Amino acid sequence: MPDYRPTIAIIGAGAIGGYYGGRLAQHGYDVHFLVRSDYDAIRKNGLIVQSIDGDFSISADRVHVYRHPADMPNVDFAIITTKSTSNHDLPKLLRPIMKPDTVLLTLQNGLGGEDDLAATFGPDRILGGMAFVCINRIGPGVVHHMDHGIIRLGPFRESAREAAKQVVAMFTACKIRCDELSDLKYGRWLKLVWNIPFNGLGTVMDLTTDRLLANDAGRTAVADLMAEVIAAAKADGVHLPPDTAQQQIDRTPSMGAYKSSMQIDRHEGRPLEIEYIIERPLQIARKAGLASPNWEQLLKLLKILQA
Repeated sequence: MPDYRPTIAIIGAGAIGGYYGGRLAQHGYDVHFLVRSDYDAIRKNGLIVQSIDGDFSISADRVHVYRHPADMPNVDFAIITTKSTSNHDLPKLLRPIMKPDTVLLTLQNGLGGEDDLAATFGPDRILGGMAFVCINRIGPGVVHHMDHGIIRLGPFRESAREAAKQVVAMFTACKIRCDELSDLKYGRWLKLVWNIPFNGLGTVMDLTTDRLLANDAGRTAVADLMAEVIAAAKADGVHLPPDTAQQQIDRTPSMGAYKSSMQIDRHEGRPLEIEYIIERPLQIARKAGLASPNWEQLLKLLKILQA
């Protein structure tokens, strides 16, 4: 096991937070979960994970679960897995649990989350990560992990590089596949190439990933959006390989009939993560003077749904 043995907070124990926080707790780490709607269920039944990498559970007498951050201990490391639609709440959720040197890792989708955290808490403690995982919350305190699972993370500023290395080692020791990114912005844009078409189109059309790729029209719609995102990444200084779009499309069928997180939010009547996943990256394309007609239309349609 690595030397890094932090006290850990999971801010938002839905699918992502429940799974990765559960893995850390499974391997003996001191993990404290901040939850909302699932609090009573987890207090009664514990945290239950159904996973292709092996089912497990954290029993009710072992799981540390809280409704309010004021009731939690001060922690060394906090993992943020709330929806980005509630990012305005993060300062009041995080301040009660933080020490002067608490490290913050955001595993949220989209672009700009690290910038917001750095503006509030300072850049030297901020890590960003992407969870490449097919996972859904299928009931109160019950998570279904269907495919993939790797985390790729890196520091927002080089001053947090050592903290990133410690976290990578900790995740790896807990059987969570984890890579350290040399360039966090590169990693963010690479995931956006997949997230923007599959989250966006999947939500607007209410189609699972397999149905989006079931015919030439769907594949063309996905590929056209990916091309616009790759152009925006280049304008932001991130040069993705020429086969990026095809690689992202080719790896998707293994997910089966997968519903994106935003599509599920639509079904359950929750706010959609439009700002960070769709709109903030598009602002970079606009500032660069890039034509992004498919992306612009997608944003309009999502805003109609949101309204």
